[in-house]
Amino acid sequence: MATLSIPSCEEDCRAIHDASSDQNHLFSSLVCRTSVQRRQIRETYKAMYGEDLVDRLCRDRMTNQKIEVRTLLYLWMLEPHEMNAVLAREALRDVNYEALIEMYVTCKSSQLFLINQAYRGIFKSHLDQEIIISEPSHPYQRILIALAASHKAHQSEISRHIAKCDAKRLYEAGEGKTGGFDESVVIETFTKRSLPQMKLTFSSYKGIFGHEYAKSLKKESCGEFEDSLRVVIKCISDPPKHFSKKLYSSMKGKKNNTRDLVRIMVTRAEMDMAEICEVFQKKYGMKLEDAIREAIPDEDYKDFLVAIATTDFAA
Repeated sequence: MATLSIPSCEEDCRAIHDASSDQNHLFSSLVCRTSVQRRQIRETYKAMYGEDLVDRLCRDRMTNQKIEVRTLLYLWMLEPHEMNAVLAREALRDVNYEALIEMYVTCKSSQLFLINQAYRGIFKSHLDQEIIISEPSHPYQRILIALAASHKAHQSEISRHIAKCDAKRLYEAGEGKTGGFDESVVIETFTKRSLPQMKLTFSSYKGIFGHEYAKSLKKESCGEFEDSLRVVIKCISDPPKHFSKKLYSSMKGKKNNTRDLVRIMVTRAEMDMAEICEVFQKKYGMKLEDAIREAIPDEDYKDFLVAIATTDFAA
């Protein structure tokens, strides 16, 4: 991955302000900046020009024909918790519960607290409440409510004994049960345990029963709840593997899903993008940036995503 070469905030802000409709200059000044650097740019821009850069980019994306890259720029300049709040709203609107599950599973409790605060500030409503009233009968919604409770189930230390007991309960409620899958046991377990504790439970399950818990949720006899649970397990157990698969399917499936592609690229950029790229190349025999170049026709939009994939934000 490329390392960062950072000009001063003032230089960045002058380049951004003078760029106006110069698309390439605008995103080249922003795409390789870390979230801390982007925050400094936003603060400096406001001090220099009396305008919030995010507000400007928000207006630009509404009026500019190159809507994709303008939306990318707008999302990119938000604080991480603001970005997730905006994307959560979009996921609710599109009934994309899997995107919400990924957020709840891969964010820490402290991050989710900030996301909820940002959601209230931007949309004047509570994210948890909107999930509850969205589609009460939807199985993905039920697991989301349980995940929200998991973030509140604070334990000072994770317990191997509890993990083994929970693993046995999950077995008895699933593949060890005659007459079908007991959803209530899974919901109760997630509601009472923290996500790190659940991760240990899934590890214990494999140690006791010789295979991953996800393997017990057989696709041929699996309902929507089990399907949503499989997504949760994959996100908890191996996020880079999960997201590399999602990125591949977003570009190589029957229909390109650019929303999933953008959402994953911008939210994972400073978290585990290097690991995702490594897994992607091993699994699919090509670099993520090359897959993006092949799949995305728009040059500016494509270049922005390639830059995210190839920049070492930790350098």
